[in-house]
Amino acid sequence: MAAAAQPDLNATPPSDNDPGGRMSFFEHLVELRKRLIYAAVAIVIGTGFGLLLSKHFITFIVQPMHMALKSAHLEDNLYYTSPAGYVSLVISLGLYLGIVLAMPFVLYQIWLFVAPGLFKHERRAVAGFIISSMFLFMCGLAFGYFVMLPTTLKFLIGFANEGPIKPLISINEYFDLTLVILLGLGIVFELPVLIFILSLFGIVTPKFLLKNFRYAMLIITVVAAVVTPTPDATTMLVFMAPMILLYFVGVLVSYVVLRQKQAADAAAREAQ
Repeated sequence: MAAAAQPDLNATPPSDNDPGGRMSFFEHLVELRKRLIYAAVAIVIGTGFGLLLSKHFITFIVQPMHMALKSAHLEDNLYYTSPAGYVSLVISLGLYLGIVLAMPFVLYQIWLFVAPGLFKHERRAVAGFIISSMFLFMCGLAFGYFVMLPTTLKFLIGFANEGPIKPLISINEYFDLTLVILLGLGIVFELPVLIFILSLFGIVTPKFLLKNFRYAMLIITVVAAVVTPTPDATTMLVFMAPMILLYFVGVLVSYVVLRQKQAADAAAREAQ
């Protein structure tokens, strides 16, 4: 009779830090559905709060337009040109506010889906990823509201004093312009996060980014020319300046990631 199998006393017991087992395709679909449901619920709840805040937030949104009109010595009233124009603005603004409010939780759900079974240091990376993404997005919104939007409006309204035609600004069209500028800059300010992810997977390195800076400048110029709502060079340069700065911040982030990967590889070789 064969000897009974003896337990392996040298086997390492599972720890709380070990990643979970592999999931089947069906389990991935179930997990994806759960994360999407959680994210959708968060957006619905955020939209509810956004609708409560949107009427008060409209006053904050229209201030750059009022200042541009006053500086041009024009009447600073804004108008809606359809019966449902104001209600549509309140709903649209509430929806966008809800998405912004729910975004940290949505990002957390995305990370939980793509990185199951996290280690302790990876849990810290989750917090850093979410906080840095939201911080940079808010910085983009702030730069757009306090710098880019006033510069753009000053240029556009400046033409009103050069002829007999006076502006009659629609609040809905103004909101669309504001949305393009703020969201565009919010997304552009995520460039260091994108470079961090690409560096983490070894797609880019600091040397690669510095070597190809001239091509990056070409892309930045094209993006600035397309996204900038005015044709003047000054506004385009104002838009390009933070993009160039963020590119070099991304180079620094890539350098830090590369050094950490090299240190981890050296530690792994010494352990062997």
